[in-house]
Amino acid sequence: MFSRENMWKVSFLRIFWILALILFCLLLTPAVRQLFFEHLGRWLYILLFAFSTAALLTPIMMFIAARAGIVDAPGGRKIHAKITPLLGGVAIIISFISALLANMILDVRDVALIAGGTVLAVVGLIDDWKNIPAWFKLFIQVCVVIVLIRSGIILDLFPIHTTWGYLLNAALSIIWIVGLTNAMNFIDGMDGLATGVSAIMSLFMGIVAFQTNQPFMGWIAIAMLGSCLGFLPFNFSLHKPASIFLGDAGSTFFGFVLSALAIKAAWADNNPIVSFATPILIFWVLIYDMAYISIERIITGKVKSFQDWIDYVGTDHIHHRLLVIFGDRRKVVFFIFFLCATLGISAVTLRGARPIDGILTVVQAFLITVIVSILEYSGRNHTK
Repeated sequence: MFSRENMWKVSFLRIFWILALILFCLLLTPAVRQLFFEHLGRWLYILLFAFSTAALLTPIMMFIAARAGIVDAPGGRKIHAKITPLLGGVAIIISFISALLANMILDVRDVALIAGGTVLAVVGLIDDWKNIPAWFKLFIQVCVVIVLIRSGIILDLFPIHTTWGYLLNAALSIIWIVGLTNAMNFIDGMDGLATGVSAIMSLFMGIVAFQTNQPFMGWIAIAMLGSCLGFLPFNFSLHKPASIFLGDAGSTFFGFVLSALAIKAAWADNNPIVSFATPILIFWVLIYDMAYISIERIITGKVKSFQDWIDYVGTDHIHHRLLVIFGDRRKVVFFIFFLCATLGISAVTLRGARPIDGILTVVQAFLITVIVSILEYSGRNHTK
């Protein structure tokens, strides 16, 4: 027997799916497509196409995952209580790529970015199914980023036409993309968390793209936003557990595409400080979490070598630490959402700002996370 809450959720998702189907069919008609491209905007078409496609595909992926046994069972460090399908990331990847292809405008670097993300998603999918050693996944990630660099997506912090400058830019590009790819994977520990964080980051990247007249960046960010929003109702509910998880395929795809897009983008005109500060603020929650756990694990002796660092699996990420304080997963998720949005707003306001403003906003972000850290430690001591 279904409880009233379960019946309500099933009814809501069924209505949501039917509405997405109607929207998808409308978007396929030539007249509606022309209306968007000529009058309403390509960005809105991409957003709605990605949204409706993700919403349609997610229940199908739930069925396939259940039949194929690609599921996440509770136990160990995992905090969910029931077996849950793991192919949510596949629905998002297909909807994301489909929305961009429906737009019919891509440059060479966009193709390299999408192809690289797809390769990592396939590796993540295999890992969801059969488990792959952490060192092998890291090796594949580094190789994919090197190919991305060769395609022209590389940081521009040092003189790119000198050997030392190119090598430094390449090394930092690898650290940035691989680090954020894994940080997104690590933060995918509660219902809706990685999906919502990715949606928020995509939103602010899209806003900055249109502020700076970068349509290609904007279309990619909007496609990611729409895919996340179409998937989110199945992945996050105020009252019931998620019906499906992203899996490593989805979280690594999010992290790779968004971090690579940040390198591809031009964040400010002739203002290197603002250009540096804007993506740092948008990705600050991921940067903070990765830096925090790395430093704490080294200081406490939990990891003593690089091999220990890549193999270590723990419950010390930001969502785990906040759960000790709040005692409720949904409060934790909303807290991180608001923290991410707060820093994203700071990034948007930097457009046209002075260099000192960029420095101050990064300092402000640091102070905000110091406050969060103090609350975490206070909460831990209080609960002991």
